[in-house]
Amino acid sequence: MSLYDYLEGRKISEQDPPFAALIQAAMRKADTDNLEKLRREWPDIWNELQLRYNAPGAVIPDDTIDYWPGVSPGVSDERVKF
Repeated sequence: MSLYDYLEGRKISEQDPPFAALIQAAMRKADTDNLEKLRREWPDIWNELQLRYNAPGAVIPDDTIDYWPGVSPGVSDERVKF
């Protein structure tokens, strides 16, 4: 890892993204060998990434409104309407 990589990683970490978001972002950027390693370690994240990549608006049937920015947290039971 270079100093640049370290400093960029520190900037990303300061934004406090969810772990799954970091892994799926790494999957998007990975070369073939590293993607295979990531897929092996986190198959659930890989499967969901594939589902969302191919779903209109990245919305899948299990999504609830509380995943969406700007929506009040009190409506998490409400399902997304397609």
